[in-house]
Amino acid sequence: MRLTADPDPRLWIPVTDSLGWRGRRHRKAAIRMLLGQVNAAVEATERPGSRFGAWAMSQAAPMLMKRADGRVLVWTWKAEPELVVAMATAQALTPEVRIARASMPMDYDDTQSFPTRLGAGEKLVVAIPPSEATPPFATYTWDTGTHLVTLTAVCSDRERFGTLTGALDDLARSIRIADDLSGGESPEVLRLDPA
Repeated sequence: MRLTADPDPRLWIPVTDSLGWRGRRHRKAAIRMLLGQVNAAVEATERPGSRFGAWAMSQAAPMLMKRADGRVLVWTWKAEPELVVAMATAQALTPEVRIARASMPMDYDDTQSFPTRLGAGEKLVVAIPPSEATPPFATYTWDTGTHLVTLTAVCSDRERFGTLTGALDDLARSIRIADDLSGGESPEVLRLDPA
């Protein structure tokens, strides 16, 4: 299963297809922000080589995402790349994934309905996490029957996270499955011959 999306280009910069120099600054900022959040979560201080590590990961990330072949899409906030990073993934719904999803802590059971083109979905917004080390985040999930499609957005600023939820909702609504259909393959698709 491959994913595609049409986020607002005035708000979001795609990291997924930014090979080489194109998008390098945004890739590096996104990875630096995520590494900083991980360091804060484990109460570690930034090490001298961590800037080089962020650079090295920013060079490898496009190739790794290209190998994922549409199963992973990543964006950063255009105006401020280190503010928010959003990642959409498609994962096969194995029994293990279903068990892990059913075993989530009760703290994260406060979801809202969020239907889109992917089907009936759920939205979980944790604007004020219980721990100071945990950044605010939002997770959108859709169960397609065979796959679990998830959009997770992590923000580096607790005070500004609430101003981003509308843009995150729009990004989530733009995600869809990129099916390679030929005519007559699906009853939901009407194809007209060129006249």
